[in-house]
Amino acid sequence: MSKILVTGGAGYIGSHTVVELAQAGYEPIIIDNFSNSQESALAGIQAILGREVPCHRIDCGDAEALRQVFKAEGNIAGVIHFAAFKAVGESVQKPLAYFHNNVGSLITLLQVMQEKKVENLVFSSSCTVYGVPDHLPVTEATPTKPASSPYGRTKQMCEDIVHDAAGAPDNKVHTILLRYFNPIGAHASAKIGELPLGVPNNLVPFITQTAAGLREKLTIFGNDYDTPDGTNVRDYIHVVDLAKAHIVAVQRLLDRKASDAVETFNVGTGHGNTVLEVVKTFEQASGQKLNYVIGPRRPGDVPAIYADATKSAEVLDFKTTTSLFDSLASAWKWQETLGK
Repeated sequence: MSKILVTGGAGYIGSHTVVELAQAGYEPIIIDNFSNSQESALAGIQAILGREVPCHRIDCGDAEALRQVFKAEGNIAGVIHFAAFKAVGESVQKPLAYFHNNVGSLITLLQVMQEKKVENLVFSSSCTVYGVPDHLPVTEATPTKPASSPYGRTKQMCEDIVHDAAGAPDNKVHTILLRYFNPIGAHASAKIGELPLGVPNNLVPFITQTAAGLREKLTIFGNDYDTPDGTNVRDYIHVVDLAKAHIVAVQRLLDRKASDAVETFNVGTGHGNTVLEVVKTFEQASGQKLNYVIGPRRPGDVPAIYADATKSAEVLDFKTTTSLFDSLASAWKWQETLGK
């Protein structure tokens, strides 16, 4: 049973991936400093799995603390690196914090992995590396353009760091970069889901909190984009589908099937939906009527982006299976559980 270290493992995507790892026969180990997650996620993971998952409460930017985790756990086969700040809008307001945390933690992690001779890394990247693309859908070969936010730039920098590190003569780390699109929804058990601290930065928690009466209204940032209804277009992938992509990526690395020291894959549905389509689909899935208004555009937002998921299907044999309707229904079930 291979040990897989999951940084940010108590977070939204991390917690779902920990569950999928355990259910697939791996032994996940969590690292999290709980700056953007809650300890209740650990209880949710335990409730689903029927057992605790080891968790080390440290910061990934702390090299000595990382070394101690690797030493204590021993025989770690690979790392999935989620730990990062992730909000586009917040990154515009706090760029230095984003560069320090996101870029710094990756460098520290890679250094410690090399010291400890851990050779397999799945890195949590983002479709924001494409900037504002000239053509849709985006493929892995789509040129990266200047990012629209400091968050996007941190992901571009991290990808560059991974590639440069892989080119070093003493490098033994093999990396799969997974470029996420927009994860939504929650585990079918409603034991874990998205738990934003304070004001949500993502669309769906804002929708569910508005439907639950926790927020007066939902603001849609702009309806004058060059899209079918004027609102932003995104590729919304169910979080469990996204988690399962990490299992496939980890196994590919462990099986030494990667064709290069660094491989890149889009992880999305291959289909875009506008914000208004998401709102209307949520109303159908939940039976709730949403109070929403149109506001000004938000700094850093890309008008439209969605994936060409062909490479993931052909090389990883990975495809998403959950519809937008079912994803939003699970998000509402999770919100209802939080209210109990």
